[in-house]
Amino acid sequence: MSDTTERSVAADLADERLIKAQGPMDYLRQFGGRLRAGDLGSLPVVIGLLVICIGFYTQEPRFLSSRSIVAITQFAAPVGIIALGIVLVLLLGEIDLSVGSVSGFTAAIMAVLVVNQGYSMIVAMIAALLVGLLIGAFYAVLYTRVGVPSFVFSLAGLLAFQGGLLYVLGTQGTINLPSGSFLVQFTRFQFVSPLMSYVLVVLIVAAYAAAQLWSVRQRSAAGLSSPPLWITGAKALALLAGLLFLSYYVNIDRGWSYLWVLFAALVVVMDIVLRRTRWGRHVFAVGGNEEAARRAGIKVNRVYFSVFALCSTFAALGGLLAAGLQTSVSQASGTTDTNLTAIAAAVIGGTSLFGGRGSAYAAMLGIIVLQAIQSGLNLVGVDSSVRFMVTGGVLLLAVAIDSVSRRARSSSGRG
Repeated sequence: MSDTTERSVAADLADERLIKAQGPMDYLRQFGGRLRAGDLGSLPVVIGLLVICIGFYTQEPRFLSSRSIVAITQFAAPVGIIALGIVLVLLLGEIDLSVGSVSGFTAAIMAVLVVNQGYSMIVAMIAALLVGLLIGAFYAVLYTRVGVPSFVFSLAGLLAFQGGLLYVLGTQGTINLPSGSFLVQFTRFQFVSPLMSYVLVVLIVAAYAAAQLWSVRQRSAAGLSSPPLWITGAKALALLAGLLFLSYYVNIDRGWSYLWVLFAALVVVMDIVLRRTRWGRHVFAVGGNEEAARRAGIKVNRVYFSVFALCSTFAALGGLLAAGLQTSVSQASGTTDTNLTAIAAAVIGGTSLFGGRGSAYAAMLGIIVLQAIQSGLNLVGVDSSVRFMVTGGVLLLAVAIDSVSRRARSSSGRG
Protein backbone atom coordinates (compact mmCIF):
# COMPACT_ATOMS: atom_id res chain seq x y z
CA MET A 1 0.00 0.00 0.00
CA SER A 2 1.39 3.45 -0.97
CA ASP A 3 1.99 6.26 1.52
CA THR A 4 -0.85 8.24 -0.05
CA THR A 5 -3.30 5.36 0.37
CA GLU A 6 -2.13 4.75 3.94
CA ARG A 7 -2.68 8.41 4.80
CA SER A 8 -6.13 8.28 3.22
CA VAL A 9 -7.10 5.21 5.23
CA ALA A 10 -5.70 6.73 8.42
CA ALA A 11 -7.62 9.94 7.76
CA ASP A 12 -10.85 8.01 7.23
CA LEU A 13 -10.34 6.12 10.47
CA ALA A 14 -9.58 9.37 12.28
CA ASP A 15 -12.79 10.88 10.89
CA GLU A 16 -14.82 7.93 12.14
CA ARG A 17 -13.29 8.24 15.61
CA LEU A 18 -13.84 11.99 15.57
CA ILE A 19 -17.60 11.44 15.31
CA LYS A 20 -17.51 10.17 18.87
CA ALA A 21 -15.36 13.06 20.14
CA GLN A 22 -17.64 15.53 21.87
CA GLY A 23 -15.84 16.83 24.97
CA PRO A 24 -12.34 18.16 25.70
CA MET A 25 -11.09 14.84 27.10
CA ASP A 26 -12.31 12.99 24.02
CA TYR A 27 -10.53 15.49 21.82
CA LEU A 28 -7.30 15.16 23.82
CA ARG A 29 -7.46 11.38 23.46
CA GLN A 30 -7.92 11.81 19.71
CA PHE A 31 -4.95 14.17 19.62
CA GLY A 32 -2.80 11.69 21.55
CA GLY A 33 -3.80 8.94 19.14
CA ARG A 34 -2.69 11.02 16.17
CA LEU A 35 0.67 11.67 17.82
CA ARG A 36 1.20 7.96 18.47
CA ALA A 37 0.36 7.30 14.82
CA GLY A 38 3.18 9.65 13.74
CA ASP A 39 1.00 12.62 12.76
CA LEU A 40 3.15 15.18 14.59
CA GLY A 41 2.37 18.22 12.46
CA SER A 42 4.15 21.36 13.67
CA LEU A 43 4.42 20.18 17.27
CA PRO A 44 8.18 19.34 17.23
CA VAL A 45 9.20 22.72 15.81
CA VAL A 46 6.91 24.60 18.23
CA ILE A 47 8.42 22.72 21.18
CA GLY A 48 11.89 23.35 19.79
CA LEU A 49 11.20 27.07 19.47
CA LEU A 50 10.01 27.21 23.07
CA VAL A 51 13.18 25.45 24.24
CA ILE A 52 15.32 27.87 22.23
CA CYS A 53 13.52 30.90 23.67
CA ILE A 54 13.78 29.68 27.25
CA GLY A 55 17.43 28.70 26.85
CA PHE A 56 18.58 32.01 25.38
CA TYR A 57 16.38 34.04 27.75
CA THR A 58 18.08 32.47 30.77
CA GLN A 59 21.46 33.47 29.31
CA GLU A 60 20.45 36.91 28.02
CA PRO A 61 17.02 38.43 28.92
CA ARG A 62 17.32 40.87 26.00
CA PHE A 63 16.64 37.94 23.68
CA LEU A 64 12.89 38.21 24.30
CA SER A 65 12.73 42.00 24.35
CA SER A 66 10.30 43.64 21.96
CA ARG A 67 13.18 45.14 19.98
CA SER A 68 14.77 41.72 19.55
CA ILE A 69 11.53 40.13 18.37
CA VAL A 70 10.95 42.92 15.85
CA ALA A 71 14.48 42.45 14.51
CA ILE A 72 14.11 38.66 14.32
CA THR A 73 10.90 38.87 12.29
CA GLN A 74 12.15 41.66 10.04
CA PHE A 75 15.41 39.95 9.08
CA ALA A 76 13.77 36.52 8.80
CA ALA A 77 11.29 37.60 6.13
CA PRO A 78 13.48 37.69 2.96
CA VAL A 79 14.98 34.22 3.42
CA GLY A 80 11.59 33.01 4.67
CA ILE A 81 10.07 33.98 1.31
CA ILE A 82 12.81 32.00 -0.44
CA ALA A 83 12.06 29.06 1.89
CA LEU A 84 8.39 29.28 0.87
CA GLY A 85 9.42 28.36 -2.67
CA ILE A 86 11.56 25.51 -1.33
CA VAL A 87 8.50 24.15 0.52
CA LEU A 88 6.65 23.87 -2.80
CA VAL A 89 9.52 21.98 -4.44
CA LEU A 90 9.94 19.65 -1.46
CA LEU A 91 6.23 18.81 -1.58
CA LEU A 92 7.00 17.23 -4.95
CA GLY A 93 9.95 15.35 -3.49
CA GLU A 94 12.40 17.49 -5.49
CA ILE A 95 15.03 20.09 -4.52
CA ASP A 96 16.34 23.44 -5.77
CA LEU A 97 19.91 24.19 -4.67
CA SER A 98 20.18 27.41 -6.67
CA VAL A 99 17.66 29.66 -4.88
CA GLY A 100 20.39 31.65 -3.15
CA SER A 101 22.30 32.30 -6.37
CA VAL A 102 19.07 33.18 -8.18
CA SER A 103 18.17 35.65 -5.43
CA GLY A 104 21.56 37.38 -5.69
CA PHE A 105 21.56 37.36 -9.52
CA THR A 106 18.11 38.90 -9.84
CA ALA A 107 18.89 41.47 -7.12
CA ALA A 108 21.98 42.48 -9.11
CA ILE A 109 19.85 42.94 -12.23
CA MET A 110 17.49 45.18 -10.28
CA ALA A 111 20.35 47.24 -8.82
CA VAL A 112 22.04 47.77 -12.20
CA LEU A 113 18.78 48.82 -13.82
CA VAL A 114 18.05 51.34 -11.06
CA VAL A 115 21.49 52.78 -10.33
CA ASN A 116 23.35 52.42 -13.65
CA GLN A 117 20.52 52.55 -16.18
CA GLY A 118 18.20 55.00 -14.43
CA TYR A 119 15.04 52.89 -14.49
CA SER A 120 12.43 53.29 -11.78
CA MET A 121 12.52 50.86 -8.86
CA ILE A 122 9.14 49.33 -9.75
CA VAL A 123 10.17 48.63 -13.36
CA ALA A 124 13.48 47.15 -12.23
CA MET A 125 11.78 44.91 -9.64
CA ILE A 126 9.28 43.63 -12.21
CA ALA A 127 12.12 42.88 -14.63
CA ALA A 128 14.02 40.98 -11.92
CA LEU A 129 10.94 38.96 -10.96
CA LEU A 130 10.35 38.06 -14.61
CA VAL A 131 13.94 36.82 -14.83
CA GLY A 132 13.28 34.63 -11.80
CA LEU A 133 10.12 33.29 -13.43
CA LEU A 134 12.00 32.48 -16.64
CA ILE A 135 14.70 30.66 -14.69
CA GLY A 136 12.07 28.47 -13.03
CA ALA A 137 10.41 27.81 -16.39
CA PHE A 138 13.77 26.78 -17.84
CA TYR A 139 14.29 24.40 -14.92
CA ALA A 140 10.87 22.87 -15.55
CA VAL A 141 11.70 22.26 -19.22
CA LEU A 142 14.96 20.57 -18.23
CA TYR A 143 13.09 18.33 -15.79
CA THR A 144 9.96 17.45 -17.76
CA ARG A 145 11.29 17.43 -21.35
CA VAL A 146 14.96 16.54 -21.05
CA GLY A 147 14.79 14.44 -17.90
CA VAL A 148 17.59 16.16 -15.98
CA PRO A 149 17.24 15.49 -12.21
CA SER A 150 16.44 18.54 -10.10
CA PHE A 151 19.58 18.06 -8.01
CA VAL A 152 21.76 18.29 -11.13
CA PHE A 153 20.21 21.29 -12.88
CA SER A 154 19.82 23.26 -9.64
CA LEU A 155 23.44 22.55 -8.68
CA ALA A 156 24.46 23.77 -12.14
CA GLY A 157 22.26 26.82 -11.61
CA LEU A 158 23.90 27.51 -8.25
CA LEU A 159 27.26 27.84 -9.99
CA ALA A 160 26.01 29.53 -13.15
CA PHE A 161 23.96 32.25 -11.47
CA GLN A 162 26.69 32.93 -8.95
CA GLY A 163 28.86 33.64 -11.96
CA GLY A 164 26.02 35.69 -13.43
CA LEU A 165 25.96 37.81 -10.27
CA LEU A 166 29.68 38.59 -10.66
CA TYR A 167 29.22 39.35 -14.38
CA VAL A 168 26.28 41.73 -13.87
CA LEU A 169 28.02 43.64 -11.07
CA GLY A 170 31.24 43.85 -13.09
CA THR A 171 34.10 45.84 -11.63
CA GLN A 172 31.80 47.72 -9.26
CA GLY A 173 31.60 44.81 -6.84
CA THR A 174 28.96 46.52 -4.72
CA ILE A 175 26.04 48.72 -5.77
CA ASN A 176 24.37 50.85 -3.11
CA LEU A 177 20.64 51.37 -3.55
CA PRO A 178 19.20 54.89 -3.20
CA SER A 179 18.28 55.40 0.46
CA GLY A 180 15.04 57.11 -0.47
CA SER A 181 13.87 54.40 -2.85
CA PHE A 182 10.62 52.55 -2.32
CA LEU A 183 12.37 49.22 -1.72
CA VAL A 184 14.72 50.49 0.99
CA GLN A 185 11.98 52.43 2.76
CA PHE A 186 9.60 49.48 2.65
CA THR A 187 12.03 46.89 3.97
CA ARG A 188 13.87 48.95 6.60
CA PHE A 189 11.76 51.81 7.85
CA GLN A 190 8.05 51.13 7.41
CA PHE A 191 6.14 49.58 10.32
CA VAL A 192 2.45 48.95 10.98
CA SER A 193 0.89 51.43 13.41
CA PRO A 194 -0.41 50.04 16.74
CA LEU A 195 -4.07 50.66 15.84
CA MET A 196 -3.69 49.06 12.42
CA SER A 197 -1.94 46.04 13.94
CA TYR A 198 -4.91 45.37 16.22
CA VAL A 199 -7.35 45.83 13.33
CA LEU A 200 -5.34 43.34 11.27
CA VAL A 201 -5.40 40.82 14.12
CA VAL A 202 -9.18 41.03 14.39
CA LEU A 203 -9.59 40.67 10.62
CA ILE A 204 -7.21 37.69 10.52
CA VAL A 205 -9.00 35.86 13.32
CA ALA A 206 -12.41 36.64 11.81
CA ALA A 207 -11.25 35.25 8.46
CA TYR A 208 -9.83 32.16 10.17
CA ALA A 209 -13.06 31.50 12.07
CA ALA A 210 -15.17 32.01 8.94
CA ALA A 211 -12.97 29.61 6.96
CA GLN A 212 -13.21 26.97 9.68
CA LEU A 213 -16.99 27.31 9.94
CA TRP A 214 -17.32 27.10 6.18
CA SER A 215 -15.22 23.93 6.17
CA VAL A 216 -17.42 22.40 8.88
CA ARG A 217 -20.53 23.29 6.90
CA GLN A 218 -19.15 21.77 3.70
CA ARG A 219 -18.14 18.55 5.46
CA SER A 220 -21.53 18.27 7.14
CA ALA A 221 -23.31 18.83 3.81
CA ALA A 222 -21.20 16.08 2.26
CA GLY A 223 -22.04 13.69 5.09
CA LEU A 224 -18.52 13.73 6.53
CA SER A 225 -17.59 14.06 10.16
CA SER A 226 -16.33 17.40 11.44
CA PRO A 227 -14.80 18.68 14.68
CA PRO A 228 -17.22 20.05 17.31
CA LEU A 229 -17.82 23.79 17.12
CA TRP A 230 -16.24 24.31 20.54
CA ILE A 231 -12.90 23.27 19.08
CA THR A 232 -13.17 25.90 16.34
CA GLY A 233 -14.16 28.52 18.90
CA ALA A 234 -11.33 27.61 21.26
CA LYS A 235 -8.76 27.79 18.47
CA ALA A 236 -10.07 31.16 17.29
CA LEU A 237 -9.97 32.59 20.82
CA ALA A 238 -6.46 31.27 21.42
CA LEU A 239 -5.31 32.75 18.11
CA LEU A 240 -6.92 36.09 18.96
CA ALA A 241 -5.35 36.25 22.41
CA GLY A 242 -1.91 35.23 21.13
CA LEU A 243 -1.82 37.68 18.22
CA LEU A 244 -3.17 40.56 20.32
CA PHE A 245 -0.51 39.99 22.96
CA LEU A 246 2.28 39.72 20.38
CA SER A 247 1.08 42.89 18.67
CA TYR A 248 0.98 44.74 21.98
CA TYR A 249 4.46 43.52 22.83
CA VAL A 250 6.14 44.42 19.52
CA ASN A 251 4.37 47.79 19.55
CA ILE A 252 6.44 48.64 22.63
CA ASP A 253 9.29 48.98 20.15
CA ARG A 254 8.48 49.72 16.48
CA GLY A 255 5.69 47.24 15.81
CA TRP A 256 5.34 44.73 12.98
CA SER A 257 7.42 45.63 9.95
CA TYR A 258 5.71 45.83 6.58
CA LEU A 259 8.29 43.32 5.38
CA TRP A 260 7.13 40.73 7.93
CA VAL A 261 3.47 41.43 7.15
CA LEU A 262 4.17 40.80 3.45
CA PHE A 263 5.85 37.49 4.28
CA ALA A 264 2.99 36.44 6.57
CA ALA A 265 0.44 37.36 3.89
CA LEU A 266 2.29 35.26 1.29
CA VAL A 267 2.36 32.30 3.69
CA VAL A 268 -1.38 32.56 4.35
CA VAL A 269 -2.19 32.88 0.66
CA MET A 270 -0.02 29.90 -0.29
CA ASP A 271 -1.53 27.84 2.55
CA ILE A 272 -5.02 28.55 1.24
CA VAL A 273 -3.95 27.77 -2.32
CA LEU A 274 -2.34 24.48 -1.27
CA ARG A 275 -5.23 23.30 0.91
CA ARG A 276 -8.28 24.76 -0.84
CA THR A 277 -7.60 24.67 -4.58
CA ARG A 278 -7.39 21.93 -7.17
CA TRP A 279 -3.82 22.93 -7.99
CA GLY A 280 -2.79 22.52 -4.36
CA ARG A 281 -4.39 19.08 -4.14
CA HIS A 282 -2.55 18.13 -7.33
CA VAL A 283 0.77 19.20 -5.82
CA PHE A 284 0.24 16.92 -2.82
CA ALA A 285 -0.95 14.10 -5.07
CA VAL A 286 2.10 14.28 -7.33
CA GLY A 287 4.41 14.47 -4.34
CA GLY A 288 2.70 11.51 -2.69
CA ASN A 289 2.68 9.22 -5.74
CA GLU A 290 3.47 10.62 -9.17
CA GLU A 291 2.37 7.57 -11.13
CA ALA A 292 -0.95 7.34 -9.31
CA ALA A 293 -1.50 11.07 -9.92
CA ARG A 294 -0.77 10.61 -13.61
CA ARG A 295 -3.23 7.73 -13.88
CA ALA A 296 -5.83 9.85 -12.11
CA GLY A 297 -5.66 12.34 -14.96
CA ILE A 298 -3.53 15.01 -13.29
CA LYS A 299 -1.33 16.98 -15.67
CA VAL A 300 1.87 16.13 -13.84
CA ASN A 301 4.19 18.15 -16.10
CA ARG A 302 2.08 21.27 -15.56
CA VAL A 303 2.36 20.82 -11.81
CA TYR A 304 6.16 20.58 -12.04
CA PHE A 305 6.28 23.59 -14.34
CA SER A 306 4.21 25.78 -12.01
CA VAL A 307 6.11 24.72 -8.88
CA PHE A 308 9.60 25.30 -10.29
CA ALA A 309 8.48 28.65 -11.73
CA LEU A 310 7.03 29.73 -8.39
CA CYS A 311 10.12 28.60 -6.50
CA SER A 312 12.48 30.73 -8.60
CA THR A 313 10.06 33.67 -8.50
CA PHE A 314 9.97 33.51 -4.70
CA ALA A 315 13.78 33.31 -4.73
CA ALA A 316 13.92 36.48 -6.84
CA LEU A 317 11.45 38.28 -4.58
CA GLY A 318 13.39 37.26 -1.48
CA GLY A 319 16.61 38.49 -3.09
CA LEU A 320 15.09 41.90 -3.89
CA LEU A 321 13.78 42.31 -0.35
CA ALA A 322 17.12 41.24 1.14
CA ALA A 323 18.86 43.83 -1.04
CA GLY A 324 16.50 46.51 0.22
CA LEU A 325 17.07 45.47 3.81
CA GLN A 326 20.83 45.59 3.34
CA THR A 327 20.55 48.74 1.14
CA SER A 328 22.99 47.23 -1.36
CA VAL A 329 23.84 44.35 -3.66
CA SER A 330 27.33 42.88 -3.50
CA GLN A 331 29.30 39.91 -4.79
CA ALA A 332 28.29 38.08 -1.60
CA SER A 333 24.54 38.57 -2.11
CA GLY A 334 22.78 35.21 -1.96
CA THR A 335 26.04 33.30 -2.05
CA THR A 336 26.85 32.88 1.65
CA ASP A 337 24.48 30.59 3.54
CA THR A 338 21.25 31.70 1.86
CA ASN A 339 20.76 28.38 0.04
CA LEU A 340 21.31 26.24 3.10
CA THR A 341 19.28 28.48 5.38
CA ALA A 342 16.26 28.46 3.05
CA ILE A 343 16.34 24.69 2.60
CA ALA A 344 16.96 24.10 6.31
CA ALA A 345 14.07 26.39 7.22
CA ALA A 346 11.63 24.45 5.04
CA VAL A 347 12.74 21.09 6.47
CA ILE A 348 12.98 22.24 10.09
CA GLY A 349 9.52 23.78 9.78
CA GLY A 350 8.05 20.35 9.06
CA THR A 351 8.16 19.80 5.28
CA SER A 352 9.07 16.23 4.46
CA LEU A 353 12.07 15.50 2.24
CA PHE A 354 10.15 12.50 0.92
CA GLY A 355 7.42 14.62 -0.69
CA GLY A 356 3.68 14.87 -0.15
CA ARG A 357 3.75 16.29 3.40
CA GLY A 358 4.18 19.84 4.61
CA SER A 359 2.55 23.25 4.60
CA ALA A 360 3.31 26.86 3.76
CA TYR A 361 3.62 27.59 7.48
CA ALA A 362 6.72 25.36 7.57
CA ALA A 363 8.68 28.19 5.94
CA MET A 364 7.59 30.65 8.64
CA LEU A 365 8.22 28.34 11.58
CA GLY A 366 11.55 27.12 10.25
CA ILE A 367 13.00 30.54 9.47
CA ILE A 368 11.90 31.87 12.88
CA VAL A 369 13.77 28.99 14.54
CA LEU A 370 16.93 29.65 12.54
CA GLN A 371 16.78 33.43 12.96
CA ALA A 372 16.16 33.00 16.70
CA ILE A 373 19.23 30.76 16.95
CA GLN A 374 21.35 33.30 15.09
CA SER A 375 20.06 36.22 17.17
CA GLY A 376 20.49 34.35 20.44
CA LEU A 377 24.04 33.24 19.68
CA ASN A 378 24.96 36.78 18.66
CA LEU A 379 23.56 38.17 21.91
CA VAL A 380 25.47 35.72 24.09
CA GLY A 381 28.65 36.38 22.12
CA VAL A 382 29.14 32.95 20.56
CA ASP A 383 31.32 32.66 17.46
CA SER A 384 29.54 32.33 14.11
CA SER A 385 31.13 28.93 13.56
CA VAL A 386 28.97 27.57 16.37
CA ARG A 387 25.85 28.84 14.61
CA PHE A 388 26.57 26.63 11.60
CA MET A 389 27.15 23.61 13.82
CA VAL A 390 23.95 24.25 15.80
CA THR A 391 21.97 24.78 12.59
CA GLY A 392 23.33 21.51 11.22
CA GLY A 393 22.35 19.69 14.39
CA VAL A 394 18.83 21.13 14.33
CA LEU A 395 18.44 20.18 10.67
CA LEU A 396 19.60 16.62 11.35
CA LEU A 397 17.16 16.35 14.25
CA ALA A 398 14.29 17.60 12.06
CA VAL A 399 15.01 15.03 9.35
CA ALA A 400 15.33 12.27 11.96
CA ILE A 401 11.94 13.20 13.45
CA ASP A 402 10.42 13.20 9.96
CA SER A 403 11.86 9.74 9.24
CA VAL A 404 10.64 8.30 12.56
CA SER A 405 7.14 9.77 12.17
CA ARG A 406 7.01 8.47 8.59
CA ARG A 407 7.74 4.94 9.80
CA ALA A 408 5.13 5.34 12.54
CA ARG A 409 2.52 6.40 9.95
CA SER A 410 3.41 3.42 7.78
CA SER A 411 3.11 1.03 10.73
CA SER A 412 -0.21 2.59 11.74
CA GLY A 413 -1.54 2.27 8.18
CA ARG A 414 -0.59 -1.41 8.01
CA GLY A 415 -2.16 -1.97 11.40
